[in-house]
Amino acid sequence: MTGVQALERKYPTLTMTPGQAARREVEYIRHGTRCLIVSRDVATGQVVAPSCGPTRTEADFLAHVRGVVATDPGARQWHFVADNLNTHCSESLVRYVAEVSKIDADLGKKGKSGILMNRKTRAAFLSDPNHRIVFHYTPKHASWMNQIEIWFSILARKVLKRGSFTSVEDLKAQVLAFIAYYNRTMAKPFRWTYGKPLQV
Repeated sequence: MTGVQALERKYPTLTMTPGQAARREVEYIRHGTRCLIVSRDVATGQVVAPSCGPTRTEADFLAHVRGVVATDPGARQWHFVADNLNTHCSESLVRYVAEVSKIDADLGKKGKSGILMNRKTRAAFLSDPNHRIVFHYTPKHASWMNQIEIWFSILARKVLKRGSFTSVEDLKAQVLAFIAYYNRTMAKPFRWTYGKPLQV
């Protein structure tokens, strides 16, 4: 989730009174943005290895994948569902998957040859079901099929929409606190239905 703004309301919200809805100030102070990279365990509903930093680079995504794998290093296989963002099929990710899957083959050279030649060849390698880490890519313009997008809408409604954050550090602290609370009290698998997934 990119460009999450740390907005501080310039004036306090006027609380609800009998016959009067709460009124929120429209003016705000901008304190910057953060990018959230999180994974969701579809079996438990828990959010795994969240990170909240200033960028969403290839290195940031690789660090996140490493963090997810570190939560259960003995797992036989990992499956990640991701959209078609270029960082989701990067050279460093291919090298990491090859290392974890104990593949000693020559991967080639980025932009020139082999598995690393282009995005299509890297995505095909990362999607190989024989590897220890397998990526499944949503069709283009269908990232909504990824369950993490549904979870991001929960985060937006519960924390971001009405939040007031004094700094990017405050935003990060509140988001991570919500994730810890969510994992303790609210996490459960989504039950997919046509049009709208429901929590089981």
